[in-house]
Amino acid sequence: MKLSLCNEVLRELSFPKQCEMAAGLGYQGLELSPFTLAEDPFSLTETQAKTFASIANDHGLAISSLHWLLVKPDGLSLVTDHLSTRARTLDLLHRLIDFASACGAQALVHGSPKQRSPEPGQPIAQAQARLRDALAQLAPHAQQVGVVYCIEPLASFETQVINTVAQAAALVDQVGSSALKTMLDVSAASHSETGSIATVLAQYLASGHIAHIQVNDKNRRGPGQGETPIAPLIEVLKQARYTGWIAVEPFEYLPDGPTCAAFCAGYMHSILD
Repeated sequence: MKLSLCNEVLRELSFPKQCEMAAGLGYQGLELSPFTLAEDPFSLTETQAKTFASIANDHGLAISSLHWLLVKPDGLSLVTDHLSTRARTLDLLHRLIDFASACGAQALVHGSPKQRSPEPGQPIAQAQARLRDALAQLAPHAQQVGVVYCIEPLASFETQVINTVAQAAALVDQVGSSALKTMLDVSAASHSETGSIATVLAQYLASGHIAHIQVNDKNRRGPGQGETPIAPLIEVLKQARYTGWIAVEPFEYLPDGPTCAAFCAGYMHSILD
C-alpha cells in the first residue's frame, strides 16, 4: 500500500513546493486535481504532464492518480440533453486520460457530482444511462493507454446518480471493461452504505471491482479528524494484499491545508506501521 495526498489540499503552494512538503511529510505520491494545474484544464498537454511527473519524481514522489476531473470549466455535463455539451465533456475526459497516462498515473477517479446529476425534470434513470454510455466510450481509451478509470460512488446530498459501491459495481459490470472499476471514498461511504464500510470494502475488493481508496472522515475532514474508524479498513486492505494507492482527501482543511496534510500523514502512518 502506498500513501498519496490529494494536491488541492496544498493548492495555495506552487507545484514544486507541494511536492517538497508532501515528500517531507512521508507521502509517496500526489493525486492531482486538474483545476489546480490550469485555469482551463482543456489547455493541459502531455508535455506538461511529463513535466509535473518529473518535478514529483525529483522529490521522490509518483503521480498516483487524477480526481476532481470536471471542476473546471463551468457548464460541463455527461447527462444533459445538449449533445454539444456532452461531447465537450467527453472530449475533456479523453484528454485527461492521455494526461494521466503521460504523467504516470495509475487511475482516474470520476466523482464530479454536478456533471452527472439530472437536470430539472430529467429522470434519474436517463441520467444514469447517459453516464453509462459515456463510461463505455471512455473505458476503451483508458485500456489502450494503460490506466484505470474509476467511477466514484458519492453521497446522495451530492448527486442522485450512483451512491453506493454496489450501484457502481453494477454499472461497471454493465460496461464490461477491465479498464473501468469503482473505488471507495470513506466519507461518501459513511453517508451512503447501510452496512459496515469494512465489509463493503472486503466484498468488492474480492470481486475485483475496487481499484482505488480515498480516506477521510464522515465529517468531510481528514482521516483521524473525526469519529470514522480507518484502522478496520486498513486491516481489510492488508488481508486482501492490496498494493494500490490510498489517497488522503479531506474536503475541509483544519486548521489549514499544510497542517491538515501533516496531521493526516502522521495519523495514517501510525495505522499503516
